[in-house]
Amino acid sequence: MQSEKEKSFSEPDEIAELSMLYDFYGPLLKDGHRQIFEDYVWNNLSLSEIAEECQITRQGVYDVVRRCRIRLRDYEDRLHLVEKFRVTKMKLREIEEMVSDGSDESVAGKIRKLAREICEII
Repeated sequence: MQSEKEKSFSEPDEIAELSMLYDFYGPLLKDGHRQIFEDYVWNNLSLSEIAEECQITRQGVYDVVRRCRIRLRDYEDRLHLVEKFRVTKMKLREIEEMVSDGSDESVAGKIRKLAREICEII
């Protein structure tokens, strides 16, 4: 049975998750690995296309993508930055909803503006 870290790369949810992880932890990967990973995940190139472009085997490309995926998930398991980001965005949405229910529109507007600014920063 495949472990969680060895699932197929083809699921849309998998690609979305990897993109989010890459946004946070991509700079921690080796330069050559980043390019291969970007070509596979973001540019939707096939393993064969990447292999030809990088002049390595298709299996070599697969191995790099697999190792990157494992490393990105390992970084998240240790640092939890993506999880904290998601929770922060959720809390900001809750603040905006509470402000919408408030009676003092002046204060509500200021809080709503701050919540949006924080959301843009993260």
